[in-house]
Amino acid sequence: MPTNQAGHSDFDVELANNKKVVDAMLERLLAEQKQIEPNIMQAMRYTLEGPGKRIRAAMLLWCCRAVSGTINENAKIAAAAVEMVHTYSLIHDDLPAMDNDDMRRGKPTCHKKFDEATAILAGDALLTFAFEVLSERINNPAAAVALIGELAAAAGPAGMIAGQMADLRSQKKKGNRELLEYIHTNKTAKMFHAAAAMGAICGDADRRQYESLGEYGLKIGLCFQITDDILDVCSSSEQLGKTAGKDTKADKVTYPAVIGLEKSREIVRELAQQAIDELQSFGQEAVFLRQLAMELLDRKK
Repeated sequence: MPTNQAGHSDFDVELANNKKVVDAMLERLLAEQKQIEPNIMQAMRYTLEGPGKRIRAAMLLWCCRAVSGTINENAKIAAAAVEMVHTYSLIHDDLPAMDNDDMRRGKPTCHKKFDEATAILAGDALLTFAFEVLSERINNPAAAVALIGELAAAAGPAGMIAGQMADLRSQKKKGNRELLEYIHTNKTAKMFHAAAAMGAICGDADRRQYESLGEYGLKIGLCFQITDDILDVCSSSEQLGKTAGKDTKADKVTYPAVIGLEKSREIVRELAQQAIDELQSFGQEAVFLRQLAMELLDRKK
């Protein structure tokens, strides 16, 4: 694997700075909405203000920088929209009819903090608000349409929803690697692909840059989700901030269950290298994208 050009502490500082940027944008967008029903607003804020690292949003910002050398306002807005859709997916994923989890990011899940109906509506609100924001706040109409298309495709019935359905239907069934790749690509990796592609769009990328960054995002997304599978087996609930071992308990199809822990770790290393290889044409501005791939190899939660 290539020598890292940025230290671990530099990466952590940059990631924290990007989180502040995205958090500030989310707060601004919510504060400007005076007509959102107060109970829904409370639930939206509760879930959005969780202690997550905003990995998808950070990747979007870094992809914009890799192309254009800077992080512009459109990228900040798009990153906030991605976080809204991601947070909606977590709220719904935790519901009793889905994964039925009580904890998320070290806090009670939305339906535990409020109630199930409020959680469903808060998720719906975040999903639809994300597209409202993109349609109204992006200053280039063609870019707005492209961003909406990317996010809708990744989160929609041929993306995240397809992955979620396949994941639910695979429980207590004998899985194989083909099914695993389908679930992980659709449930998780396509949202990472969208985040990277949206960053490229915000940076006014050419076709080659757009495709390279999209492929980078897809590899990172698969790497991230396989690592999730590994952590579910190897980490505690305290480390994860959510219930550990729930995949095994639910008899889900996961990489460790199908191909074993060591082979799963080997695949993560291969995907990280493939992601880095997609960045060969980008210079120093892509340093944190490269570092992200390396950091996933040592991810603990």
